[in-house]
Amino acid sequence: MRIAIVSAPSSRKEPPDYIKSLAKGMSVMGHYVDIVNAWTEDGMRLPGYEYIAVVTEPMSIFSGKIPQCVAKILAAGSSLVGKKSAAFVKKSGLSHNKALFNLMTAMEKEGMRVNWSDILLSEIHAEAMGKLIGA
Repeated sequence: MRIAIVSAPSSRKEPPDYIKSLAKGMSVMGHYVDIVNAWTEDGMRLPGYEYIAVVTEPMSIFSGKIPQCVAKILAAGSSLVGKKSAAFVKKSGLSHNKALFNLMTAMEKEGMRVNWSDILLSEIHAEAMGKLIGA
């Protein structure tokens, strides 16, 4: 299965290690995985994937807000209606549950079917979650 992991950390940087661990877990299961940086790339390639996993983290310790690049990249991907997807938020701070709710709302607003969501606790946990996608 072709899977896109949309990496949207709270600041402009390379994909963190937990996102690479998530991709490693998916590729071990035989999936073709690409990491798309939400800060630098547009979402025009997203409709070509069978499954889209969006991974982000809260903007601050006390805030449940997610980066605005998430909504922007999902809106740029034209035909995401009905696309199977997963929502993941890295646990940091006190409001990771609110951030997960906001991420799922943004994804469902674009018509995506969120059939998996979770809070990522560590790199090991992220790799284990990656192995469960598509299994």
